Amino acid sequence: MKKIVVFASGSGTNAENIIQYFEKKKTARVVAVYTNNANAGVIVKAKNYNVPTEIFSKEDLIGSIVLHNLNRIKPDMIILAGFLLKFPENIIKAYPNLIVNIHPALLPKYGGKGMYGMHIHKAIVENKEKETGITIHYVNENYDEGAIIFQQAVTLLGIQNAAEVAAKIHVLEQEYFPKIIEGLL
Repeated sequence: MKKIVVFASGSGTNAENIIQYFEKKKTARVVAVYTNNANAGVIVKAKNYNVPTEIFSKEDLIGSIVLHNLNRIKPDMIILAGFLLKFPENIIKAYPNLIVNIHPALLPKYGGKGMYGMHIHKAIVENKEKETGITIHYVNENYDEGAIIFQQAVTLLGIQNAAEVAAKIHVLEQEYFPKIIEGLL
């Protein structure tokens, strides 16, 4: 059984979807959820599935504490699902090509520092984009610059606001992210 660790900073809808998906499979399990936000909704979602959570500080992530704890688990894959901190080089080097992120836009557009969540969706609406989508990519030392694994586009015909863009993106994330993770494993 392969082991997945999910990092999330927010509500945890993608983390919960991944947990649910792999509960029905014999290939892998989410064995831990890590968060830098003590008030993140992902904590409650993980506890609902009896998945242990670890809350850490930015200093713990940059230093050796998070890496030490990951090394005890020995995950087969690390998934970033709405995780907002830059991932440190020490973990990237320890787990090369085993750290995967989902980005709510078609990279390289709308990537980089500060481009997350509704910031992206608002920019897409302001720029009158005709389509957007999701990008699943490996994590490297730069925001949203790792090798692209998968992209799925969706048309924005008739979209009026960022909330409608977010809803379309959420559907794509829920459908494709767990399947791509399973394929990588």
